[in-house]
Amino acid sequence: MTASTDGLVAYENARPAVRRKGIKTTPTLLAPSLLLILAGLVVPLLLMLRYSFNSWTPGELMISALTLENYVRFFSDSFYLGVLFRTLWISLVSTLACLVLGLPTAYYLSRLKTRWLKTALILAIVIPLLMGNAVRVVGWIVLLADRGLVNEAMIHLGVLSQPVRILYTANAVAIGLIAVLLPFMIISLQAVFDGVSESYEEAAMSLGARPLTMFYRVLLPLIIPGIFSGCLLCFVLAMNAYATPVLIGGPSFHMMAPKVYEQALKVFNWPFAASMAFILMAVTLVLTISASLALQRRYGKV
Repeated sequence: MTASTDGLVAYENARPAVRRKGIKTTPTLLAPSLLLILAGLVVPLLLMLRYSFNSWTPGELMISALTLENYVRFFSDSFYLGVLFRTLWISLVSTLACLVLGLPTAYYLSRLKTRWLKTALILAIVIPLLMGNAVRVVGWIVLLADRGLVNEAMIHLGVLSQPVRILYTANAVAIGLIAVLLPFMIISLQAVFDGVSESYEEAAMSLGARPLTMFYRVLLPLIIPGIFSGCLLCFVLAMNAYATPVLIGGPSFHMMAPKVYEQALKVFNWPFAASMAFILMAVTLVLTISASLALQRRYGKV
């Protein structure tokens, strides 16, 4: 008994030293990842920010300067403002559609009792992510073309008398983005539903709550972190989408990421491309922070 007590006292006396040693080694463990982030992300962003204040003339890559002309050009040109608003609109619509489609799917998966069926459905959702985005986009081109499978099926069923234009429209881009982003939303929501015990639902239903009331008053506050993370992921990916707008939207449909690429590698106007990239990043960041603050005021910690 005395030996056990002595051992416990020795362990308690050693704990502060262990804590101090852990505190000292924490910066050492974090240093490689922090250095990698600094070298691969922060430094290039700072360089790009500096480039955005340079000038440009045809025939030259850029001229060193400190000017706001690139930002003034963007916000004073209705074409580029239209591109920004179109990008915002398509991203918001795609994110909302993914939420509406992904919420019941994720709930069904999390409450599914048949293990093999649940595994099969999750694999069916995840497997498309293993293919390149360009490959999936080509598949949508085959489906949505004027003589594609969708138009041909509608004509065969008598719904249409002639093909309708689906490809190279905003609707086609939204469909393509939803198909790309929906798995991310489902996986994010399912992980949160898995952490919510069914006893909460059973308790609410036993007290007379209807399904919609139970969802709004009980489940929704509990799954807000998953909704926020899923919407954030989908929104950021949609705002920065490149292959889908270019291949499905066509040359007449413009979004921010393809325009940044065009200015940087086709026109070689690096200062204007850098300013567009920072405007895109700033708008995404402001909207994300605003949504996070609004949700924190409404539901608490997110």
